[in-house]
Amino acid sequence: MPQATPATRTERLRHWAAGRHGLAPDALALCLAAGDASFRRYYRLHLPDGTTRMLMDAPPEQEDSHPFVAIARHWRSAGLPVPRLHGEDLEAGFLELDDLGDTPLQARLRGDTHPDTLAWHERALVLLHELQNRATPEALPPYDAALLGRELDLFPDWCLGRWLGLSTPPGWSALREMLIASALAQPVVTVHRDFDAMNLMLHDDDLYLIDFQDAVAGPISYDLISLLRGRYCRFAPERFAAWVEAFRRRAVADGRLPATTTAEAFHRQAQAMAAQRALKVLGIFCRLTLRDGRDGYLERLPHFLDHLDDSLASLPDQDAFRAWLTHEFRPALARRLEATP
Repeated sequence: MPQATPATRTERLRHWAAGRHGLAPDALALCLAAGDASFRRYYRLHLPDGTTRMLMDAPPEQEDSHPFVAIARHWRSAGLPVPRLHGEDLEAGFLELDDLGDTPLQARLRGDTHPDTLAWHERALVLLHELQNRATPEALPPYDAALLGRELDLFPDWCLGRWLGLSTPPGWSALREMLIASALAQPVVTVHRDFDAMNLMLHDDDLYLIDFQDAVAGPISYDLISLLRGRYCRFAPERFAAWVEAFRRRAVADGRLPATTTAEAFHRQAQAMAAQRALKVLGIFCRLTLRDGRDGYLERLPHFLDHLDDSLASLPDQDAFRAWLTHEFRPALARRLEATP
């Protein structure tokens, strides 16, 4: 059966929403609000009483909305700030949610050292503690060795091979296994999996969690790294280390980390997690560009390469891989970006 075009799906979504609210489809005020790196699209619905809602169109052939619905209900019942679910048709891939506005956290960031940027990250860290303390991970898929490995393999497959035409460097297998082992050695908590500023919405001066359908049960440091080594800021090593240590102290006090977890050991685990995520992102951004035809991702590759180098600098026995990044990968990346429209 041929897949519906976006225009056809929009009309189906319009009729679904109109039926839910007893309105004529032609009278429904519906406008595209956003898209994301997946096949999901979001529309703002304006109701006659002035209320607005957000409609999610997630084609079921490409996107399974069951995890989103289950997680949204679980997290909301746990007292976490997530959009309320007002209606659903999972067979069609339609959801009606609270409208949280148009202000993601990155709109409030003012540079790596600006007081506003630091204050907003402090608030996001408070929310992260609440997420890990309130949301139980038992029903979530495991962030296991297989998944960690598949994510890491995106780097040689898509970034090195398909985009840059480079061979996998010596020492890759050892680095890959070390990063997987470090992640698996950490306590397991609820992991949002993209706890970045773009997925934290500011609504009525509060932060809300969105885009959480890929949540897993995994390493305690992963979401911390998503925030502190995300796509918008590159914090100084001292600032990064201070936040990691403050997180460790709070997690030990809450019982999420064993009291025997030293500052040095947790900092090393966080840096290894950061290296894993940077390698994964380098691969994903190339895949989004090459396979999915998405724009705007390649220009962020140097930023995540800097994150990767920052992480590897704090890990033992990574001098050879860092030298390869400096002398082979970084120049090849610069040449390819310069030649790419």
